[in-house]
Amino acid sequence: MINILVTGSNGQLGSEIKALSKDYSYNFFFASKDKLDISNKDELAQLIEKNDFNVIINCAAYTAVDKAEEDYDNADRINNNAVKNLAQISKEKDIKFIHISTDYVFDGENFKPYVEDDKTSPKGVYGETKLAGEKTMIEVNPLNSIIIRTSWVYSYFGNNFVKTMLRLGEQKDSLGVIFDQVGTPTYAKDLAKAILDIVPTIKNDKVEIYNYSNEGVLSWYDFAKEIMKMAKLNCKINPLETKDYPTPAKRPHYSLLNKAKIKKDFKINIPYWKDSLDDCLRRLEVRK
Repeated sequence: MINILVTGSNGQLGSEIKALSKDYSYNFFFASKDKLDISNKDELAQLIEKNDFNVIINCAAYTAVDKAEEDYDNADRINNNAVKNLAQISKEKDIKFIHISTDYVFDGENFKPYVEDDKTSPKGVYGETKLAGEKTMIEVNPLNSIIIRTSWVYSYFGNNFVKTMLRLGEQKDSLGVIFDQVGTPTYAKDLAKAILDIVPTIKNDKVEIYNYSNEGVLSWYDFAKEIMKMAKLNCKINPLETKDYPTPAKRPHYSLLNKAKIKKDFKINIPYWKDSLDDCLRRLEVRK
């Protein structure tokens, strides 16, 4: 029997895994940050001692990108130190470890989709601490473990760009949205399904890195336009340059991820972003 510990279970990805869990013959233990402090190795070890886990899916992360610029210690505690704890325990107990990372480990200045071994060069604290977590995990090297980098995550659960656009689209006649940042959204439900599907087939001697997002390419502006169109909201979306919307943390201008490796190694199909957005809006009951 596959017994899975899911950390960060109240986040977008953790919540989607929970929603899909009934479709899989695995035993799940869902741990939110209120239930489990993964930066406390003793607390983590005690939980694992009491349960016969053979898989850990780490969905926990410090994801407040702008706040991280002033809160390095907490970002590093969750995105790096906690990953070290999970990796060390996974190695000691021979537990398969799946860790979620981000496109923010890159500088966003590429001209073609990033592959897994492209040079990393984060531009802010969030990306720095996530990359530090990756490096720590690779150094510890628990067997049968992978890192999945993803981008622009949204979900039926939690707060995200899609829900913000729906709310503002109801309230406003027009909105300015960034058009010079390009990437692909990731529907957390699709990523959750991919993770649960590949769990039994992960087998490697050293930590492997994979990219995952939905298929396609667009800007935040394009994304917002499609949300309004599908939800039939009469809110005009105006293109905005990044320089006209300054934020404490720099965002990557180019976040396209090449998914060839994960598709080849695990024989998975990745949905097109519009199809996934349609599914999410139907679940939110705003697709008209």
